[in-house]
Amino acid sequence: MALRHLTSLSPVTLCSLRRRFTHRPFSLSVSASMASSFCKALVPIAHGTEPMEAVITVDVLRRAGADVTVASVEKQLQVDACHGVKIVADALISDCADTGFDLISLSGGMPGAATLRDCGILESMVKMHAADGQLYAAICAAPAVALGSWGLLKGLKATCYPSFMEQLASTATTVESRVQQDGKVVTSRGPGTAMEFSVSLVEQLYGKEKADEVSGPLVMRSNLEDKFIMAELNPMDWKCDNPQILVPIANGTEEMEAVIIIDVLRRAKAKVVVASVEDKLEIVASRKVKLVADVLLDEAVKHSYDLVVLPGGLGGAKAFACSEKLVNLLKKQRESNKPYGAICASPALVLGPHGLLKGKKATAFPAMCSQLSDQSEVENRVLVDGNLITSRGPGTSMEFALAIVEKFFGYGKAQELAKVMLFSSQ
Repeated sequence: MALRHLTSLSPVTLCSLRRRFTHRPFSLSVSASMASSFCKALVPIAHGTEPMEAVITVDVLRRAGADVTVASVEKQLQVDACHGVKIVADALISDCADTGFDLISLSGGMPGAATLRDCGILESMVKMHAADGQLYAAICAAPAVALGSWGLLKGLKATCYPSFMEQLASTATTVESRVQQDGKVVTSRGPGTAMEFSVSLVEQLYGKEKADEVSGPLVMRSNLEDKFIMAELNPMDWKCDNPQILVPIANGTEEMEAVIIIDVLRRAKAKVVVASVEDKLEIVASRKVKLVADVLLDEAVKHSYDLVVLPGGLGGAKAFACSEKLVNLLKKQRESNKPYGAICASPALVLGPHGLLKGKKATAFPAMCSQLSDQSEVENRVLVDGNLITSRGPGTSMEFALAIVEKFFGYGKAQELAKVMLFSSQ
């Protein structure tokens, strides 16, 4: 392959292409847009991995066109991440040992980060990867617990979750940036910075233009230091002891939205039931992350809930709309004046067509708002109208989940969680 045709590509992409075609005898002309799909990323996971950090990283990188492998460092593909989220990996780490990657990104969560640190195969892979000048990254506990322990932050500026900063200080120059890049390493602080972190990885792999292209549809906050704000019409009291919350999932569900909602609500100590509307517990989400539900919907609908809340994702929303049992449950929530909600595509594709927005103000994914009969309040990132809560997309999911926490547990609890997750500094 004539590498002179690739001089306009980023260093990471160029290195990736060199690696893939070094031993191939034929010539191939590759444009910059085609080359972007050749970037390979590895996201290892373990029992106790923070699911928001892992899933957001995978989702955002795949949106950019990266070939992402989710690898379990456990003996089996399914891992039990923090807060009861079950993720099925694409491969075992041993299956990836001889594969070259353009990026290896470590998620936090404990004991997940410690398990990553103690995985000899992964340690060898990351050290060789770093020695080859490739991009590597870590978030939350992982910069201090894994990268620092492996000696891969020496002489570099790095950040991590606040409670690990003292440990990090012994192996790196600590900074309190939400996302920190120094050379070929990118570090970040926690769940609330995971989306920024992931977009920064896209920029390192593909450039700013691609990062902007990916971040736009995420509906991220314009000021990342802002605290979350919800708009509320026709206020009503949602508070109750030990709220029971149903989160349906389906093939094509937006995985960031689902996992953020589940994770945040379980942090608040709500009883969250994740129900598959498919005929099996495992679903394949919109960016091919494999999640495992707690129960099938057939079982879930036998019980009552203080809130039924739908994540988005085009395929998932269509599956929800076609589920007679789920639609009937939502109608019962509305008739009983009990809370229900949806985010992204689901307000427009599920609630609207089934009459569940009648007399209500709602918002949805920007491209779907034209399908809402009342568009007067669609610019709100999170909108509560009595017993209905709606929101816009992946980048508003944290605010959406925190607004639900506020409605059930109070403003103080929501602000406490926002601060713990590094979503808000206030």
